[in-house]
Amino acid sequence: MESSVAAENDSNPPEDDVKERCWDQREALPGEPRCVVCGRYGEYICDETDDDICSLECKGILLSRLGESRQPTARPCPVKLPATDECYYVRDNGKSEVNPLTTDQTELLRRKLDILVKGDTTPPPILSFASCKLPQKLLENIEVAGYEMPTPVQMQAIPAALARQSLLVSAETGSGKTGSFLIPIVSQCAKFNEEHFRNQQQPLAMVLTPTRELCIQVEDQAKVLGKGLPFKTALVVGGDAMAGQLHRIQQGVSLIVGTPGRLIDLLTKHEIELDTISILVLDEVDCMLQRGFREQVMQIFTALSQPQVLMYSATIPKDVEKMASSMAKKVTVISVGKPNKPNQSVKQLAIWVDSKRKKQKLFDILMSKQHYKPPVIVFVDSRLGADLLSEAITVSTGLKALSIHGEKSMKDRREIVRSFLVGEIPVIVATGVLSRGIDLLTVKQVIVFDMPNSIKEYVHQVGRASRMGEEGTSIVFVNEENKKLFPQLVEALKTSGAAIPRELANSRYSVGSFSAGRGQKKRKLGF
Repeated sequence: MESSVAAENDSNPPEDDVKERCWDQREALPGEPRCVVCGRYGEYICDETDDDICSLECKGILLSRLGESRQPTARPCPVKLPATDECYYVRDNGKSEVNPLTTDQTELLRRKLDILVKGDTTPPPILSFASCKLPQKLLENIEVAGYEMPTPVQMQAIPAALARQSLLVSAETGSGKTGSFLIPIVSQCAKFNEEHFRNQQQPLAMVLTPTRELCIQVEDQAKVLGKGLPFKTALVVGGDAMAGQLHRIQQGVSLIVGTPGRLIDLLTKHEIELDTISILVLDEVDCMLQRGFREQVMQIFTALSQPQVLMYSATIPKDVEKMASSMAKKVTVISVGKPNKPNQSVKQLAIWVDSKRKKQKLFDILMSKQHYKPPVIVFVDSRLGADLLSEAITVSTGLKALSIHGEKSMKDRREIVRSFLVGEIPVIVATGVLSRGIDLLTVKQVIVFDMPNSIKEYVHQVGRASRMGEEGTSIVFVNEENKKLFPQLVEALKTSGAAIPRELANSRYSVGSFSAGRGQKKRKLGF
């Protein structure tokens, strides 16, 4: 392509040189300008706004938005999507009436976006949020929340959930799963309350997650999406007074967000009506099983009246599929991207290092201008280890580091996360409490100091370095102590094209999982 050169040398370039449609344009390379509408190569500049655009189509969209908003500078920053997303589906003209995709178009779109669907009569993916008849106020709230267009998991899961199908959804960490179940919940609850003229709301939906932090995040996002609508929420987690949580529910809410243990505690001590709940969401459902929540979840489920069940996670083992089939007669399975694999937006780096030298290697990385990319999360396997390592980092490197784990109070954990998000603390040392679902948009780097006990947990930890397609890096320390995971770790590294340490490649515990290829090539990293 030489159209950009022609544009510089000729004030009237041929019209044929200008891309008509955004899908005719290539992806932007690192350092190149990106289209403000779709993110592809911003080959041209819009005369009216001086913004980078990729095609005449995106110019039209940009000018249309400018005319509608009158104040384009007040628009929120768009959510970045994974690099594998195709932008040809961005055809939202602001109208809710959109022609549905044909069968061939549906199959093509799913193939391009790595969307696999198992289930009968599953609706086709939506092309825009406006295409699935959401309340106008909700559409405005979605825009305020920063969603320019649906991500692949939202494209498929939202219409399926709105069709009242029970779902088992697997998608990469940071792919927009929370929005894919909250948007249908807010829409259905708001419509129900408006149609029935309800001033006193009843619980219509419930979201269960394994951690307090994730509950807080989900409820915060629900409040943003439900602002100005007949939609109220209640948070039911440990660390806050139960009396206040009970009072909130009794005042009337549409959505309850909580951890299974605290919710059961509340239900056994107080009379709360749950017969009206029609939607049950299990977020990070595989973690629910790992941490022994299964009996609690089933106890809550049996107290409900055959709700629509929506189950989500980045990793879906077979026992979760069995659990799903026991909770709903027909379950639609939606898989987006490569299931049970690390987020492709994260650049992985494995370093072979003996246990006694791990601490010094960590200090070397944090003090290296080349390799230290704050903000950083360091994952360890114990609460005591988190406390000791955070203190050692502060003393040895001068970087302010704090620890976060389950033994810290709710107030302390909230304050630490807040300080981290606003940049007051560049390094957090954490146990698995931060590996699941927490929306840490500022994180650029993850260091897995202690390899977890399962490759699924490793996938979640690595995923903290990328949210909504933002590129990030992860470094994992590995040695003979992690031999049980060698085959799976080698496969995860090979899948992402990462270099595999010689010691790991040659280990007898990796036999059968390693083959010569691009992953075997060793790079000199300087530390």
